[in-house]
Amino acid sequence: MRWSPSVTVAAVVRRQDAFLVVEERPQGVSVINQPAGHLEQGETLIEAVCREVLEETGCHFTPAGLVGVYQWQVPSTDRSYLRFCFAGDVGDPVPGHSLDPDIIATHWLSRAQIADGALQPRSPMVLQCIDDALHRSPLPLEVLHAFV
Repeated sequence: MRWSPSVTVAAVVRRQDAFLVVEERPQGVSVINQPAGHLEQGETLIEAVCREVLEETGCHFTPAGLVGVYQWQVPSTDRSYLRFCFAGDVGDPVPGHSLDPDIIATHWLSRAQIADGALQPRSPMVLQCIDDALHRSPLPLEVLHAFV
């Protein structure tokens, strides 16, 4: 059997002690996630994360560095993900921009609120990305090379 993980991108955006997260309902249950999504054919990782943040938050994203690369096997399934997580900043919401229909709301939450809140993180990668962004410097974007 051929293994083919879904390649995704995510953005950790921090303002003081709060992180930008999206509330979404992937399987009928609301969860918290970073602005994130799938890499599309012909896109670079940086283009993908900028597009996903805009689609899910209505804000333009400026990446500053690569937080890390994460591999997750969804328990009891054949699905697996390879996530490239970026740190960066967002501008003000773009007037008139509508959010992706899968997004219920955006929130600025502390790490504690995400970990102990009423809504669960979508995957273990959510808190791991935040912890990595809190405790180590991101890699420079120059470590990424795209030949698309």
